[in-house]
Amino acid sequence: MIDYEWRGRFDNHEVNTLHAEGFAHRVLDDDWWGQVNRHSLGWVCARDGADLVGFVNVAWDGAAHAFVLDTLVAGPVRRRGVGRELVARAVEGARAAGCEWLHVDFDDGLGPFYFDSCGFRPTEAGLIAL
Repeated sequence: MIDYEWRGRFDNHEVNTLHAEGFAHRVLDDDWWGQVNRHSLGWVCARDGADLVGFVNVAWDGAAHAFVLDTLVAGPVRRRGVGRELVARAVEGARAAGCEWLHVDFDDGLGPFYFDSCGFRPTEAGLIAL
């Protein structure tokens, strides 16, 4: 059984490992704990027993807008609703904090997940590569 926790505890190595798997890069030594505690509205951890198998970060502007970032699900539990539940918990957390909007951007192939499974709707947006 997968357990979900808003603003759940994790160690940096767990998220760095999950991020490397999710975004196909080497394992980094980023300070996720410090970063989310300084800058995020919250985050959701998914655990299968003691193992971190899912994570999503919810950044915000300090007011009405929150942003889904770094939705990550470990390979062995993909296609079992873990990602959908992570985002649902992120929606709950942002709503409880008084946010009016939850934004997400994603690679083209993830449209069906975010639109069909998670309830986001398409909008026009802009982007500048820096």
